[in-house]
Amino acid sequence: MRSFTHRHRGEHAHATRGRLLDRGWRYDLKVWFIDTFLLRGQVRDLRRRVLDLAELRAGQAILDVGCGTGTLAIEAAARVGAAGRVAGIDPAPRQIARARSKARRADLAIDFRVAAIEALPFPAGSFDVVTSTLMMHHLPEDLKRQGLAEILRVLQPGGRLVVCDFARSDTDLAHLPELLRKAAFIGIEAEEVPFRRTHGRWSGTIIVVGAK
Repeated sequence: MRSFTHRHRGEHAHATRGRLLDRGWRYDLKVWFIDTFLLRGQVRDLRRRVLDLAELRAGQAILDVGCGTGTLAIEAAARVGAAGRVAGIDPAPRQIARARSKARRADLAIDFRVAAIEALPFPAGSFDVVTSTLMMHHLPEDLKRQGLAEILRVLQPGGRLVVCDFARSDTDLAHLPELLRKAAFIGIEAEEVPFRRTHGRWSGTIIVVGAK
């Protein structure tokens, strides 16, 4: 895989008005526990579904926004192959440190950076695909709009966005697709994925796909 990794030392949390989760390996442990004992593998299945809908091909460039500890980006690397490029951004330094550690153990050159959705540190048209999984609910409404504009900017013409986020039984499921429409994405499709059992206030997820 072509590397466009940048080394950053002594990093601090990137300024953002979104909610910051900075737990490192503890985050992975919590997700594993919830997915294994409460959701029976549905989080793992969601990651695979997001990557399936991304329709990744060998040699493509993909960015995971709000990448956390890098699990989805690492799985994406297998799909784009050695000729592809994978990047992930998150405003939380412990999350990025954990992601880099996991990538090194897997011998993958993934460009993980401490950065926020409202200021993506990449030139326009850098990526074929952008993904975002279970992150948008951490953002206020104006920041969601700003982040989607940034994602549109870094996508190549014809590039693809796949967003997966939590949904509640009392939530208007048309809200996220409408945000993509207002951000000028086209060809928008959405699907609901109910949880087998409600987790906290969440009854499932919605996955939305759009193109530039």
